[in-house]
Amino acid sequence: MSINTTSQISSYIQEIFADALHIARDNNVMRSLVTVYTDQTGDNPRQNSEYNSVTINAIGEADDLASQAITPSVIATLTPAEYGAQYFLTDRRLDTDPFQLRNDAAMELGMGLAQDVESKLLSNFSGLTGGTVGAAGSAMSWGLLTAAITRLRAQNAPGPYYCVMHPYQYHLLGQAASVAGAQFQTGDLMDQVQSTWFIGRAMGTDFYLSSNIEIDGDGDATAAVFSRQAIALDVRRPPRIEPERDASRRGIELNLTSVYAHGVWRPKFGVQIVTDASAPDF
Repeated sequence: MSINTTSQISSYIQEIFADALHIARDNNVMRSLVTVYTDQTGDNPRQNSEYNSVTINAIGEADDLASQAITPSVIATLTPAEYGAQYFLTDRRLDTDPFQLRNDAAMELGMGLAQDVESKLLSNFSGLTGGTVGAAGSAMSWGLLTAAITRLRAQNAPGPYYCVMHPYQYHLLGQAASVAGAQFQTGDLMDQVQSTWFIGRAMGTDFYLSSNIEIDGDGDATAAVFSRQAIALDVRRPPRIEPERDASRRGIELNLTSVYAHGVWRPKFGVQIVTDASAPDF
């Protein structure tokens, strides 16, 4: 008896390709929480200056007021730089590839730049000077968060306040439903678009998660509570993807470029929270 099996027609069986997947990335949140400038082009640095404060003196009835100096001093500078990346797609690869390669490549370039901007904005947490709570190896707690928020308020930073932390830092907070009887208020913001990074609101502060916060070699990370003016993004040229045909190489270049600056803008308007960020196992 002859048994007919797939091995007899293996040379005829075509491979089935599922869609190629882009690398997993977290959603980007920082651009919506910081000061964004889009009013300039070119490479000129943007500086932020702060006036000295006035002194109010007691004066007698016949006293003449003495003039005081009002002098700005630079507290921050944003220096633009150009960033970019390229994919070169050969004609034969485009003709043979089973996926929508050109569209996928353009999408990957855009998503990669967005993540790069997000990571750079988050890296500015270490430059905030409104105070530092916690320490390397310490556990995230509601006590640290309330201390950070209190310190930020003492700096007279204008609201609203935002807190961004790594998901590993949030783990211990997630085990505690409330602090001092005040639970997270999610409200209308907790929709399908924001639910992956917006946790909720408590103590006058919006809480967000971002896995783009860097964890150092000792397993620690720096989160922050900050006001919008604490960090700035200065976009001089929005992302641009330009295709260019290279006949001698027989293919297409996809060139992505953008010019922008980022940095701490009002240093005292942000407080660092340094804690352990090891992966949880319970």
